[in-house]
Parts: sequence; C-alpha cells; structure tokens
Amino acid sequence: MPKRETAPVGAPCWVDLMTKDQNRAIEFYGELFGWTVDDPGPSYGGYKNFQLDGVPVGGSMQKQDGDGTPELDFWTIYLATDDAQKTVDAAAANGGQVLLPPTPVMELGTMAMVSDPGGAAIGIWQPGLHKGFGIYAEPSAPAWFELHTRDYDASVQFYRDVFGWDTHTASDSPELRYTTLGEGEGQLAGIMDASAFLPEGVPAGWYIYFATEDADGALEKIGKLGGSTVQAAEDTPYGRLASATDATGAQFKLIQNNT
Repeated sequence: MPKRETAPVGAPCWVDLMTKDQNRAIEFYGELFGWTVDDPGPSYGGYKNFQLDGVPVGGSMQKQDGDGTPELDFWTIYLATDDAQKTVDAAAANGGQVLLPPTPVMELGTMAMVSDPGGAAIGIWQPGLHKGFGIYAEPSAPAWFELHTRDYDASVQFYRDVFGWDTHTASDSPELRYTTLGEGEGQLAGIMDASAFLPEGVPAGWYIYFATEDADGALEKIGKLGGSTVQAAEDTPYGRLASATDATGAQFKLIQNNT
C-alpha cells in the first residue's frame, strides 16, 4: 500500500467530516472502509482521526449547536501550503473570502478556510507534525478531489494564482469542461464546470472520492449501514463512479478503477 510522507504544495492533503453524530459516523466508516479511530484526547476538542492500517486517512469532528456550520453533515478537503497566511492573503486578493483565518492547532500545524470566487469552501493546511493523509488512491482511502462550480473560468484562475496549481485542460467541449491539477498519472484533483447540472439552490462545492474495489457492493453495504445511494454506480472513462450519503447524511463519492 503506497504511502506519502507529505503532500506537494497546493495538493489535497487532508479530509475531515463535520458530523452531528460522531459515534454513528465512526461506526459507519469503520464498517464500510475498515477504518479505526485515533483519539488524541480532550485537548483537541473532540477531534478524532480515522486510520487505515494504522495510517491517517481523515478526521472527524462533532458539530456543536450554534457553531455556524451548514445544517447538513459534510466532508471538507484541505489543500497543502507552506505559508497559511500568505495563501489566505492571496485568496482574499483574488476574489475569494476568508472564512477562517490561519489558526494554529498546537504543534500539528496551522489551518484556515477560504471560499473561492464560485462560493465553494476549501480548507488550507500548513503542516507541522501532522503531514496529512498518508495513503491515497488505494481502496478505502481518499482517491480523488473535485470541485463542482458554476464559475469555472474564475475558479480555475483562482486555484492557479492562490495555490500555485499547474493546471491542464482535460476537456473543453460543451458537454464537459474540466481542468486538472497536474496531468497524466500525476493528476491530483479536478475542477468541473457544473453550471449545466448543479441543481438550483445547491451551492458550488468540493467532493471527496474514496476508492473501492467494488462500487456496487459498497453501495449495497452503505444502504445496510443506514446510508443511501445518491447516484447509482456507472461506468465512465475514469472508472466506475457512484455517489452516496453516510448514516448521518454527509455526501461522498466512490471510484472503482477500471484496471
């Protein structure tokens, strides 16, 4: 199982779940992906880490009443930076908004949160002792990270200017406009023009894909665990893809590689 010591600057490096029922979420993902939990203790405010075979793959936090977070549970994606303050300043100067200024998390690192010109929230992580997830693109681990936006051109420019993305146009047809961070086997994330299909009232947002060896089987298991299917598994040029919600309503996606 390939491991990664640290993420390249600008690349997705961490994901975490904000949930109204942390215990139920822990049980759900433990059954679905075989994740175990590392609890660093009360000094971290109830934040707990998901691990796969002892390697960090994500985190979870219990929602608190009045904390200002969206009503629905949700996953957050974080991009790596070597200077959180510089990145936040760049976001503000390039059409973004600062949602959370750089905040030290003890010796683990510094976090921040901004929104891009299309209104999608994205986390920022400047690593200290915590380098981010140590496994990706393997079964039961984070595998792909994708922005769905109505403001495609401005968003591509934003991630290029603020996070230093090396962007590549994967498709520029009326049916699909898509840009990637990196190219070929080095692709790390994508931006999709979702203006034609994003339902009215649904904001732009980042989506996390978890890898699976059997997307259809995973959806069946998700249903038995109290989750639901949002989009049934279907074959695409990029793998067999599906969307689901967990037992408390947080949405995520699945990707089963064709190989």
